[in-house]
Amino acid sequence: MSTSPAAVGPAPILRVEDLSIRFGARPAVHNLSFAIDAGETLGLVGESGSGKSATALAMLRLLPPTASVSGRILLAAPGDTRKDIPTDLLALPEPAMRLRRGRDIAMIFQEPMTALNPVMRVGAQIAEAVRAHQPQLSRSQVDRLVLDAMHEVALPDPERRARDYPHQFSGGQRQRILIAMAIVNRPRLLIADEPTTALDVTVQAQILALLQDLRRTHGLSMLFISHDLAVVAQACDHPGDRIAVMQHGRIVEQAPTLDLFRNPQHPYTRRLLASAPSMATDRTQPLAV
Repeated sequence: MSTSPAAVGPAPILRVEDLSIRFGARPAVHNLSFAIDAGETLGLVGESGSGKSATALAMLRLLPPTASVSGRILLAAPGDTRKDIPTDLLALPEPAMRLRRGRDIAMIFQEPMTALNPVMRVGAQIAEAVRAHQPQLSRSQVDRLVLDAMHEVALPDPERRARDYPHQFSGGQRQRILIAMAIVNRPRLLIADEPTTALDVTVQAQILALLQDLRRTHGLSMLFISHDLAVVAQACDHPGDRIAVMQHGRIVEQAPTLDLFRNPQHPYTRRLLASAPSMATDRTQPLAV
């Protein structure tokens, strides 16, 4: 496995150590370890079934009761991460984890139509996320945060559309609503689980650009999950960003973005790159599998 040395400086905002996940007798993730630095995006890429989403759900403690999880998921305390003792999210009691989920670490789910409540106005859904972590705010303060979040993700006419239901929005707009829900409490770490999979290419580019803008504006760290290396390359295009390649529940290669594309080390990574069509692809030959 190719790995790049960690930069000298503060400890990572998140460190996953020896994470293993089983569903009954079936292993899904094997001794996974990686770290995400403050302000960094780590791309997690691999084919369907490789364990990417299970890893993300384990980080938020959202796996079903049938899942068995071991290892450590260490989230740095706010402030100077060189001095503060990180919290093991897997060891927290559920009430304490509920306070972290959505406030310190938030997730954008891959299917906005099923992630949103179809019979609840979108403004109320975003407001619910605010009240869960900031119960001291007045109704007018909550409403202001909701509208600010909707403006920030470029939803049109938030003052009117906050009263609409999810089915009244396009797929790209529903994804923006999920992003607004994820960022409204200003988390330090954002998990984006296949956030562009169900979108057409034009809307996909808009969502990626939005995530990059939010990252710069708020200094977000991000775990960006996708099966598409081209999408991951766009999400992880800052200096210092890295990509980790998963196969069968294991990270087989991890490297800075440019290094991974220019000089992939693992045969699986090379097959993934070869399977992506380009303008130079010979259309008379089958893609690599």
